[in-house]
Amino acid sequence: MHYFASDIHLGAGDPAAAREVERRFVAWLDRAGRDAESIFLVGDIFDFWFEYRRVVPKGFVRTLGKLAELTDRGVRVVFLTGNHDMWVGDYLTRECGVEVYTAPQLLTLGGRRIFVAHGDNMNIDGQPMLRLLNRIFRSRTLRWLFSWGVHPDWAMRFGHWWSGKSRKRHNDADRRAAETGGPGGFDASLTEPLIAYARSYAATHEVDDFVFGHMHFARDYRDGALHVVHLGCWEKNPAYAVLDNRGVLSLRKLEEEEPLPAKNGTR
Repeated sequence: MHYFASDIHLGAGDPAAAREVERRFVAWLDRAGRDAESIFLVGDIFDFWFEYRRVVPKGFVRTLGKLAELTDRGVRVVFLTGNHDMWVGDYLTRECGVEVYTAPQLLTLGGRRIFVAHGDNMNIDGQPMLRLLNRIFRSRTLRWLFSWGVHPDWAMRFGHWWSGKSRKRHNDADRRAAETGGPGGFDASLTEPLIAYARSYAATHEVDDFVFGHMHFARDYRDGALHVVHLGCWEKNPAYAVLDNRGVLSLRKLEEEEPLPAKNGTR
């Protein structure tokens, strides 16, 4: 079994809400790890992550411990960075055994060719400001200057401010979607840029399935041979994907799982 999740945004929101999301995510990792051959974390696992040579953001100890436990047991854990956590170094690999990739991956899993990417910098040719920001934030030179010139406390403060602005844009999109009266307040058009990217890519590459994060809306899209799975945001719309032992990739909602244990250990 191969599992896919994205947009956990650990550390987002008020402390109580952030802790609840982390508990939910760690419980899911624990369940997935029972039969997982691999677990793919498809970006924005952290709401903000900037890694200095000797300093990493504090917190997330439950998540980091669980990831280390899984890899110690032989479960392959793969992290594809997103726009909120692209500034990783070697810490997650060295301490937790996680494979880290900063670019999309075309993988063969269970006999299927699966394209996996967060999706934040795809099909943005018509958005010059977004293209500029992508170049700035992915610049190794600017990252080096930032790490040398900005104290970690100020870096974290800036990062959480910027991440909050990004979440607000998503929340505004949620509100607009709800106003359209779509099912569940879902505006399917928000996922169209990534579907268009997948359709164009599939025209010149052999791909069976696409898996994207970033848009915060869980959607299982099929059009003929094209199959695109959008993973949900765990703050409001937690969903993940599973490639089962038959080679079938499906989207699942977290609420369909067994209930989590209560905080005092009772059911």
